[in-house]
Amino acid sequence: MTGSIALLGQPNSGKSTIYNNLTGSRQHVGNWAGKTVEKNEGSFTYQGKKYNVTDLPGSYGLSGNSDEEIITTDFIKSGQSELIVVLVDASQLERSMFMLAEFARLDQPALLVLNMMDVAKEMGKEIDTKALEKKLGIPVLPFNATDAGEYETLKKLIAKELKSPHKLTVPAPEEQRDIKADGREKFEWVSNLLSNVTKTKEAVYQMSKFDRLMTRPVLGKLICIGVVLLAFLVAMLIMMPFMGIGQMIPTLLHDPIDSLLTGWNVHPWIVSVFSLMLPNVLYFTISMASFVFGVNIVFGFLEETGFLARAAYQFDGLLSKLGLQGKAICPMLMGFGCTIGGACGTRVMDNWGQRMLAMSIVWAIPCASIWSIIPVISGMFFSWWQTMLVCVGILCYVVITMVVVSKVFSRKLAPKETRSGMIMELPPYHKAHWKHIIKEAFYKAWDIFKRALSTVTLVSILFYVLSFSKDGNVANSLLYRVGTLIEPITRFFGMGWQTFMAFVSGAFAKEAVLGTLNAVFMGGNSLMEATFYAKTASTDTALLGTAMSQGIAPAEALAFMFATTFNIPCLMALSTTYKESHSLKWTVKVALFYICNALILSCVVYHIASLFMN
Repeated sequence: MTGSIALLGQPNSGKSTIYNNLTGSRQHVGNWAGKTVEKNEGSFTYQGKKYNVTDLPGSYGLSGNSDEEIITTDFIKSGQSELIVVLVDASQLERSMFMLAEFARLDQPALLVLNMMDVAKEMGKEIDTKALEKKLGIPVLPFNATDAGEYETLKKLIAKELKSPHKLTVPAPEEQRDIKADGREKFEWVSNLLSNVTKTKEAVYQMSKFDRLMTRPVLGKLICIGVVLLAFLVAMLIMMPFMGIGQMIPTLLHDPIDSLLTGWNVHPWIVSVFSLMLPNVLYFTISMASFVFGVNIVFGFLEETGFLARAAYQFDGLLSKLGLQGKAICPMLMGFGCTIGGACGTRVMDNWGQRMLAMSIVWAIPCASIWSIIPVISGMFFSWWQTMLVCVGILCYVVITMVVVSKVFSRKLAPKETRSGMIMELPPYHKAHWKHIIKEAFYKAWDIFKRALSTVTLVSILFYVLSFSKDGNVANSLLYRVGTLIEPITRFFGMGWQTFMAFVSGAFAKEAVLGTLNAVFMGGNSLMEATFYAKTASTDTALLGTAMSQGIAPAEALAFMFATTFNIPCLMALSTTYKESHSLKWTVKVALFYICNALILSCVVYHIASLFMN
């Protein structure tokens, strides 16, 4: 026997936390039919019976025109779930109950979960759940989603309601044609419902000293940026032990596997796949998962303590010009450290369109790896002050790219008619539930590791096919033949075959750029070794600089630096974006945009620079 339930709630109501704790590893993610909106389905077993759970898209209402609201409303009306579990934030009950006001018009079996009761208590709010239950006619459960001990009660109530479901007995607010009138009807409905149900000890909210600083126009933004950058450093510290373990894998496995397979007279290409590529793919994927783990720990902390809401408030006006919400500032700042972290950080966004647009814009932000190679290459051709100008020019074009990306993609991902100003209450600061945060972070990291391993392996094999040569000589690789064949075309875009190869390998991993340049200009390691040992191999930049300055003109070097910076960030960022968005179509669209943008930019920079540089 099976039962089916659906979780309904606004963003940040704790819906995802409850869903993850109910279903654990028994869940899968996809997209709703015909829509690029994330669909989460899972199951749990209670007293020998299986219960299927559908996590409906988070939205602020059921009467709008967004994909999330249309999908949610149609699903509820279809009766596919026997019971709707409506989640509201008890600490902001008046605002959260607007979702219930709209659900009341659908006449479906339901129970109400008042989440974050601990936060409401800290704020001095008292809620008479029995009185509310009597008014509504459906069960009302006070709940703390981060307390694992309360899920037994929730499961018991779900099982009971599926046997004998209840519907709302309170009359639904009348639906008005005029939006403002409809809003007033719902406001009056919620006010009447909560009269004699809620009490607040403090009639006036006293803003803390820190909040007075956080809400200042300039100082508040500086504090937000400082805190997020500090959070990035903490995420790096968390990931380092795991990354260190992953980094040992290629070193430990390469020689034994190479010796074993060579002794069996296995073809050299197969040997290199198992001894060089796969251990490094495992290392790359572990690095990706460990960074996701670190980022989710710091983001979970910032969200639970209440800081994230304040950052969203500070930057909402600025980011609204890009079609984004203020919440996007955190993943964008994370992008300066690592695009993977920035992409994963977009989980704080309210809907899929905002999330995909945020990931698209995060791609424009040069990560730490870029800043580790651009000054080095620039220093081979230009003086220190010219290198500074190159870096400033890159930063200026970052802003241009972000605006262009917004113009190109926001029409579909975040249409103007679906945008609205942010109205929010600043939640109180409270202690973080570390056990819950670490558990959620581990689950997300493990999920990324499993799903990304296949993607990274597939693309790595493709790159291997292109770059493999028996003797390690670049000139004997398929990539060299293709590169020299299309050089008349790439030359128009400002790159010869050597720099174009480095441009291609940079799309795999930015750390591979210097190693690839060393391989093509100095005949060092093979392209495969240059790419897959990029994080551990060293390059003599002085000798490489001499070789490059003799082989290419400064204009080509400048064009190459801009092209590499604004190309797709890296394979792992590409894989993360696909896994986070669940949309191959949109991931490919964004990737093609950045490749075209990089080539056009390279062309413009090269031809302009050629007029002034000899």
